[in-house]
Amino acid sequence: MSIESKINALSEARSEISETSAYKQLSKLFDDGVFTEIDTFAKSADGFAEAVAAHGNIDGIGAYAFAQNVDIAGGAMSKAQAAKIKKVYDLALKTGEPVIALYDSVGGRLSEGTELLAAYGDILKYSNNLSGVVPQISVVLGKCFGTQALIAASADIVIMSENAELSLDTSGTDASSESNSKHGIAHISVKDEDEAVEKIKALITILPSNNLSSACVTYDSPAPNGTPTLETNAVDAAIAAADSESVIELQANYGKAVMTALATVNGTTVGLVATADSTIDGKSSSKAARFVRFCDAFSIPVITFADAQKFGCIKSAAKLTSAYAEATTAKITFITGNAFGSVYIALAGTGAAADMTFAWVNASVSALTPEAEAVIMLGDDFGGKLKGSKNPQEDRAAVINEYKENNLTALNAAKNGYVEDIINPEDTRTKLIAVLDMLAGKRVSTLPKKHNNLYI
Repeated sequence: MSIESKINALSEARSEISETSAYKQLSKLFDDGVFTEIDTFAKSADGFAEAVAAHGNIDGIGAYAFAQNVDIAGGAMSKAQAAKIKKVYDLALKTGEPVIALYDSVGGRLSEGTELLAAYGDILKYSNNLSGVVPQISVVLGKCFGTQALIAASADIVIMSENAELSLDTSGTDASSESNSKHGIAHISVKDEDEAVEKIKALITILPSNNLSSACVTYDSPAPNGTPTLETNAVDAAIAAADSESVIELQANYGKAVMTALATVNGTTVGLVATADSTIDGKSSSKAARFVRFCDAFSIPVITFADAQKFGCIKSAAKLTSAYAEATTAKITFITGNAFGSVYIALAGTGAAADMTFAWVNASVSALTPEAEAVIMLGDDFGGKLKGSKNPQEDRAAVINEYKENNLTALNAAKNGYVEDIINPEDTRTKLIAVLDMLAGKRVSTLPKKHNNLYI
């Protein structure tokens, strides 16, 4: 074959690949559509491999990505595609840069038989080895069933478009974006591919590239999202403390008693955990626990805004307590309302190993619920206050409230060392910025072990 023929063949091959949907998706993702392909001309069966893999910059930050190519054999998984994906994971591990996976596939090349099983197993293994080393983002834009769904759902953050389908069941049961969002599998739901790309860029900008680096966030003079007052709830207080337009909420439709979000505070990336109900149910506890572990893996400070009275599920509460206790990243808690018993211990106290705990002036802190503590501490006086009452229920509530207002105050909690300081709501962001600066160099040595056994 002549040189001219070789050049023409190469040009035709490049043109064929560049016209596919996967190539165009990566062109949207990387800055100026420029990227370096990985195993560009790898073959599968009688055509090119069913995915495009590449490295490039996203808002100036290096990242790897692969996109399943639905234009080639429906994006079906094959040993050739798996080899491309494994190379992406291997390079990401060596260079410490995040991985974005775009899924759209009809399934797998069943003609490859056991070789296909081995390919799936290798991808799962490589993805697992990379977990906690670099951020992994899955983006489901089309069909993603069976083992591929398991791989996609194993990422740190899962984004789904409204027409995407994600399910272990190859028949597509409960596969919609809405269903996956409600079950906590999809962290972010978007309308289409373009919105997905914008979310990826926002996440890559705010997240550290790996577990040994800091997030690349640079704002000249970030403005706050707002100013909280005594009437502000914990969720709104958390959002107000963050930089304007920096909050990216995760799993918004799952475990709604707790909000989890990534954000920046004066340019520093943080993880926000804020209670949204007086009872933290099981789903909410599990959601918060996974988020805290994710933040800890990448040394992202966890900022907790607590206003809750109890947990609704022992097992999930134990997960959450374990996640906070084991996390060695900076942990700062603001009690904006109530923090009673196990809620205080798990989110703000010694159980959470919080570095600093602050209480708003209106906060109430107690080892028990106000009712239980009032009955115990007042003893016979509690019954005496209700003797001869014509409205026992109302009067009982009044006695409990009086005890709470007089004894379960932020000042008493501070006197006993349960909080470091008492602040006005409007001072929350200023205090947070100062403490983040103070804890920037936090280092913790832990006992040698593989991991605890409390999370599962």
